[in-house]
Amino acid sequence: MSGQTGFREARAADAAVEISGVDKVFETRSGQVQALDTIELTVAAGEFVSLIGPSGCGKSTLMRIIADLDEPTGGTLAVFGKSARQARLDQEYGIAFQQAGLLPWRTVAANVALPLELHGVASAARASRVAELLEMVGLSDFADRYPDQLSGGMQQRVAIARALAEQPRLLLMDEPFGALDEMTREKMQTELVRISAETGAAVVFVTHSIPEAVFLSDRVVVMSPRPGRVREIVPMRLGTDASARAARTEELREERSFFEMVTAVREALHGSPVATGPRGVEHR
Repeated sequence: MSGQTGFREARAADAAVEISGVDKVFETRSGQVQALDTIELTVAAGEFVSLIGPSGCGKSTLMRIIADLDEPTGGTLAVFGKSARQARLDQEYGIAFQQAGLLPWRTVAANVALPLELHGVASAARASRVAELLEMVGLSDFADRYPDQLSGGMQQRVAIARALAEQPRLLLMDEPFGALDEMTREKMQTELVRISAETGAAVVFVTHSIPEAVFLSDRVVVMSPRPGRVREIVPMRLGTDASARAARTEELREERSFFEMVTAVREALHGSPVATGPRGVEHR
């Protein structure tokens, strides 16, 4: 396994997520199904890590375990040095899924404010935080709109703002752009790069898209078919101008280093070299 250098030695208190020997076995009518097998992974504070692999490899299961929506069968997991349950109770992380999950009877502002309301934040502080978040995601002019008046991409921006409402140090995202058209998806990726850089939150991001993983991430975790194992961890080397996520722009998608990283992740997924053209286009 490669790409752990510089992160493996991070102290537990400095790690956003620390996973050691995590297994997950589901009981089904036809017997046991092992979804995850001895997962080892450390995500540093402020780091953006994508999980990628074939369908059924356990990416979303691992995300749910981090989020305390499921429990591992074996192994240990800590979020900022705490158990997943305590991290959830302390609101250490926010979550965004493929479906925005907005409440249709609440305005954009009211949807973003919901976590703050549930935790008793005073109305004045709540209004100030919501205004700050809507400005961050570029939706200040849509505060009084309802979800059905927004495009899919705008709904996802509301969902991201809601996930960031309580200033979490970790953002968990399970294919949040999967249902969007390609143009909107690329715009949302650029927005997420900016937002993650501004907030400094660590991000664990599940995706099926290699270019998306490359564009967004500091490292890409490639998982094997079920039972899911960490096959390889690929650090994203995207050149001097893109070494900081804040510097990543649309132009990056046309750079040679970007195509080289796409090829590197694709080869890790295939488990063997993939023949490519001069710009990283796969030849079959």
